[in-house]
Order: sequence, then structure tokens, then C-alpha cells
Amino acid sequence: MENQEAWVNKILESSGIKINGDNPWDIKVINPNVYDRIKAEGSLGLGESYMDGWWECKNLDQFFYKLFLAKIPDKIGFSLPLFLSVIKAKIFNLQAKSRAFEVGEKHYDLDNKLFSAMLGKTMAYSCGYWRKAKDLDSAQIAKFDLICKKLGLKKMRNPSTGSGQNLRILDIGCGWGSFLKYAAENYGVSGVGLTISKEQADFAKKLCKGLPIEIRVQDYRELNEKFDHVISIGMFEHVGLKNYKTYFQTVRNCLKEDGLFLLHTIGNPVSGDNADPWLNKYIFPNGSLPSLKEISGNVEKIFIIEDVHNFGADYDKTLMQWHKNFNAVWPKFSDKYDERFFRMWNYYLLSCAGNFRSGHIPLWQIVLSKNGVPGGYKSVR
Repeated sequence: MENQEAWVNKILESSGIKINGDNPWDIKVINPNVYDRIKAEGSLGLGESYMDGWWECKNLDQFFYKLFLAKIPDKIGFSLPLFLSVIKAKIFNLQAKSRAFEVGEKHYDLDNKLFSAMLGKTMAYSCGYWRKAKDLDSAQIAKFDLICKKLGLKKMRNPSTGSGQNLRILDIGCGWGSFLKYAAENYGVSGVGLTISKEQADFAKKLCKGLPIEIRVQDYRELNEKFDHVISIGMFEHVGLKNYKTYFQTVRNCLKEDGLFLLHTIGNPVSGDNADPWLNKYIFPNGSLPSLKEISGNVEKIFIIEDVHNFGADYDKTLMQWHKNFNAVWPKFSDKYDERFFRMWNYYLLSCAGNFRSGHIPLWQIVLSKNGVPGGYKSVR
């Protein structure tokens, strides 16, 4: 056991993290079998052993920030679960149409009340834009407005009149419908929102009641109609490399000749199928983060990339606010969900926050056109 502890300490040395140290980012080992579990299972073993209470850490976000900043995951190398997940992704199409609703059923169909308490008034489950924002709700509204401006939409002078621009927007992966609601109320557009979650669809229909918004439980590959503009916020991470070409071709077919497509997605600094086994098992089944190379290669002869905007650091603030909200309301949900779920959800939010804080994971908003923009696209920030 001492040899295993020495092995872990050696790996963590460059990060400033210590086993049973005094700093808030240090690990306190409860079950000494954790060393064997981490060595054998890597990321999956680290996460599951935390869920099982085998180790503790006062500031889990800082632990992961230091871990990713020192590139410790790269030093551990392939564990069996990671190896198997890579092989599985290469052999099978994990995001095939037959699997499209799996993530909706396992993740997004959780209690809407839980998501509502965590996400705030906007129910936006993606990175906020904190450039001028002071709180979570204003950061999410700023993100919505930024997208509208990047599409070139014109704000209504008097939203109460309901006189809009007669533009129809498609939102692929509309979540609980908050972007379309904002765009309809402030820019006078109509729209269609697609989701793979029945719980989200029911909520979104109520949220957008009275507005020219249609919410559908539908896979994007079934689309065959035209829209003035298309957006996709935080959905592309579920598409999968094998389906990128089909995805972009489908969007092109749905987009009018002079329309714009805005893609909002978490990115991967390197190419390849390297989804985290723990996140894949417990949070986002069959998830896959795209690299810029993979995106640009698959839009060739389909779209022209007009603008790329990275504000990944803003996801750290967003996740920390979700974590704060989740823990504040946990007593209301503790009868429905057990302690292992509580630890799992905190691990998810704080590990992701630490990763974004390290600067290693980007969040991109990419604007694309079918034929280029005459006179050039004017970037908005």
C-alpha cells in the first residue's frame, strides 16, 4: 500500500497536491484501497471512489484546477476503461439515430425542479457570457443577446407591440426553450426548437406559450424545411465525430441561402475520441468533444467559417454558480436522491469548473455561412 501511495504522490508532485495534506485542495484518503482503484481505472476510478466516500477534498474545484493545470491526467496514461471507451467509439456509432434519445432519458429527463433550482430563472444549461454580467441570470441573458446580435437580428423598439422581423429560427437542442423565448420577446422572431428530452419539451411548451414558437421532440436528422437562421447551443457535444458531416449537411439543407448558422459548443484542444469515462458513464452518455480541426474538416464544401469566439473561462463562473445553487436547495431534494447522487453531482460540477479554470478546455461560438457574407462578416463580442 505504501508503494501505491508513493506512486500517487510522485504523479501529483508537480501539481502541489498532497495526500492527507493541510491545503484545501489536498486529498484526504478515507479508504486506502483508493490507490489501487485509481491506478487500475484512472478517471473512472477517481470519480467512483469519490462517490463512494473513499476520499475527500475540501475544495474539489481547486483540486481539479491544479490537476489539469499540471496536466496530471496526461501523465497517468491509458486506463482500461479509457482504452475500452476509445475502442468502442471507433467501432460503433455511439450517437447513431437509434441512440439519439439515450442522453435525454438518462440526464435531461431528471427532475425539472432540480434543474430549475440549479440553473436559475433562464433555465439555460450552457455557458453564460460574463463579460459585463454580475450574476448567473444576467450572464445567460447576455449570452442570448450575443447570439441574436451575431445573427444580425434587430431588436424591437417596443417589444410589447409584438411587431417583429418575420424571421424563423431553428434551435437544435433547444433545452427548456429559454433562448427562443428571449429571441421571440425581444427580437420578434418565430422559431422551432428541437429536443430529445420529453421533460424539456413539456417545460419549453409551457414557457413559450403564447409565442410563435414550436417545440418538438425530434432528432435533427429528420428535418426537411427552411429557416432564416439556425443555432445550436450546447448540443453538438452529443453529435459524435461519425455524424459531423451528416449534421452539417442537414443544417445546410435547412438554412436559407443568406442565412447564418451559430454553433455554440465546448471544444477539445486535440482531435480524437477521448471522452472522459466517468462523465460518459454518469453524466453525458456517448458525449464527444470536437476539435477545431474536426469541425473545420467536416464543414469543408458545406459552410464557410466566418467567426470563432472562445470564452471558455466563463464556464468556470457558470459552473460555480450552478454548484452554489444546487447545494443551497439540496435539502429539498435529499429525500428523492441519495448521498451518492449528491456526491456525484458535486463532483461533476466542480471537476468541470476546475478544468475550464485551467484554460485547457475551450468554449466556442462559431458563426458559419453557406456562401460567405458579401462585404465580410462583422464580428460581435
